[in-house]
Amino acid sequence: MRIVAGTHRGLALASVGKGDAGAHLRPTADRVRESLFNALSGGRYGDPLSDAVVLDLFAGTGALGLEALSRGAARVTLVDDGRVAGKLIRENIAKMRVETLVTHLRCDATRLPATDAPATLVFLDPPYGKGLGARALASAVAGGWVAPGALVVWEENAPQPAPEGFSPLDTRRYGDTHVTLLERDG
Repeated sequence: MRIVAGTHRGLALASVGKGDAGAHLRPTADRVRESLFNALSGGRYGDPLSDAVVLDLFAGTGALGLEALSRGAARVTLVDDGRVAGKLIRENIAKMRVETLVTHLRCDATRLPATDAPATLVFLDPPYGKGLGARALASAVAGGWVAPGALVVWEENAPQPAPEGFSPLDTRRYGDTHVTLLERDG
């Protein structure tokens, strides 16, 4: 795994091999991440990366949030309570030398604390097929984490319906990964 583009392009991230099933780590492949970020940068959704405040739920290695940071995001909050994920996140933040721009919240993504700094871009990559994505998104909204007009990028094993308060924008398929793009109403 590596940072695909931006100021940290080519930087190798901490490896998890083929993932860690016990910890539900299933890193987004470089080529899927590259395709996804190319779609986000294509202008169809405005400019969601420049100076973005990013929330990465079920962050795993932190690769999605860190890629956004490399491509112009202002700051990133990575949320994952896994022990293995925490170690990988700390390693990757140190490799990028972005400690002042990244916060790692070690908590359950479905039970977020309140914030007064809502995100303009949300990555949601829960363990597939467990219904955790909708719960985490609801928790993020309730805690003030999702700004009106925020773009949500939701990875799952199937396209996801837009929850109340969100409008569907697009769905994309990359192998067995489906990405649903939503916009927060408001």
